[in-house]
Amino acid sequence: MKILSNEQLVAAYRDAKKNNHGTEWIRLLKMEIRKRGLNP
Repeated sequence: MKILSNEQLVAAYRDAKKNNHGTEWIRLLKMEIRKRGLNP
């Protein structure tokens, strides 16, 4: 995965959920957010 800042990561996660970009991509983003200790 391309290295993203925390803000970009959360924005990508919200965009993926909003536009239904596939469950695998959403799951991957969610795992990375949890790993960094963020809250979308």
